[in-house]
Amino acid sequence: MLGKPVIGTKTMVVSPHYLASAAGARILEQGGNAYDAAVAVSACLAVVYPHMTGLGGDAFWLTYCTDEGQVRAYNGSGRSAYGVSRDSYEGESSIPKRGIRSAITVPGMVDSWDAILQQYGRLTLSEVLVPALEYALEGFPLSPDQWSNCHQAEASLIAEPLASAIYIPGGRIPHAGERFVQLQLATTLRKIREGGRDAFYKGEIAATISDYMFKSGGFLTREDFADHKGNWVEPISTDYQGYTVYQVPPNSQGFTALMSLNILENFNFKGIEHGSYEYFHLLVEALKLSFRDRDQVLTDPAFSHIPLGILLNKSYSAKLASTISFQEASKMTSEPVGRDTAYAAVVDEEGNAVSFIQSLYFEFGSGVVAGDTGILLQNRGSFFSLDPLAINTLEPHKRTFHTLMPAMACKNGKPAILYGTQGGEGQPQTQTMLLTRMLHYGMNPQQAVEEPRFVWGRTWGEPTNELKLESRVPEFIRRELAAAGHIVRTVGAYDGIVGHAHMIGIDANGFRQGGSDPRCDGAAIGW
Repeated sequence: MLGKPVIGTKTMVVSPHYLASAAGARILEQGGNAYDAAVAVSACLAVVYPHMTGLGGDAFWLTYCTDEGQVRAYNGSGRSAYGVSRDSYEGESSIPKRGIRSAITVPGMVDSWDAILQQYGRLTLSEVLVPALEYALEGFPLSPDQWSNCHQAEASLIAEPLASAIYIPGGRIPHAGERFVQLQLATTLRKIREGGRDAFYKGEIAATISDYMFKSGGFLTREDFADHKGNWVEPISTDYQGYTVYQVPPNSQGFTALMSLNILENFNFKGIEHGSYEYFHLLVEALKLSFRDRDQVLTDPAFSHIPLGILLNKSYSAKLASTISFQEASKMTSEPVGRDTAYAAVVDEEGNAVSFIQSLYFEFGSGVVAGDTGILLQNRGSFFSLDPLAINTLEPHKRTFHTLMPAMACKNGKPAILYGTQGGEGQPQTQTMLLTRMLHYGMNPQQAVEEPRFVWGRTWGEPTNELKLESRVPEFIRRELAAAGHIVRTVGAYDGIVGHAHMIGIDANGFRQGGSDPRCDGAAIGW
């Protein structure tokens, strides 16, 4: 798109897959509102982007209702099984990253669909699931991203016969563009259309999943599913450049991005050129400081107090900012915290807005398909620690540290920017880049998304905390960053490792500007 956003006078839908965006637009055209369209997009992503998200995963939501005039948040993450504990992994140093024993948290996404529609929807769950059901039943062109991720996760998928039969049928990964049909998933979606959320958590679907878990050595039971309920929570926020920026509270890592903004507020961006050494270095260092605090406190707030009052205090952020050197990179480390996610957003004609994100944690989650449901189970719970002294230690019926974090920035009390991205550790990093590009450098959403990005931290299987920079960042700037002590690694020009970001901006005229990431298969659709 070369920096040109899609502009709508009334509506806008953005997502990482064009068919999901089209499904949201279809629901809006049929008289649905932003909430109806968002659930339709979410369900379609579970079908057409199965490596990134699915019915076996979680979702987090930020909503704005024009009638209420406020931003609300829904935590659609699941808790660990009642019957799982650190003793369940006696003799092991960590929870397995794949397989049946990594699937220890109840999927929360289907519940979140019901909650959003019950509170704000105009249509029924049965109605908004129609596009997803059609794509599962009739098939769709397999995306290049799914093809690539199938190759990356091939060993994990082959290890699970039910998953292999779906994603590597006949022992061959389908090519991009081939028709990909998911008949078992279509049957599951039909059951949800007929029986609602209870069909998933209290009916035949829950029974099939839990029975399969029992036979296969897993931990989730019918009781775990029946007791699941997500919850509406008060969003957290900070003020930045005349905007109020909202995030979902813990167990989401969203406060990390707010901390970073509070730190950056202490620097004069008028003297910092966009894309310069100073720009990249400053953002990385601010984010490192927020990660350091995050890793010490983030877990389920029902199990441990998280001092947000201190962490989001402007004076505290000023003290952190004073420790940043423009000449030298700080010596901090990180642990890998997931990678594959799907972010989307919708704004309707009335001004209702939904910013949401969903995930299986790793690509294809645990790799386990539960019985004949066609549902891949997430491996989100594998991030729990087996160290009893760790803040995120595994305990029964507990939510884990969660990377998912949709964002919304409001101006004069109304949504102005909806934004988010795929990627675990990369989510607060990319969000910070997107917002600073719009608020400090006057970029539109498409420009902000397309500009070269970085991601700092250690990804799975890599020994060092690298600063990965897209090759479009000039070589001399990469050299300057390396000279300052950053472990610089150059990646592709538009590399998926830096995430799949999407944005909706609402300008002073009320027009909706959509930005869709060229690093994925997404689309912005508005009119």
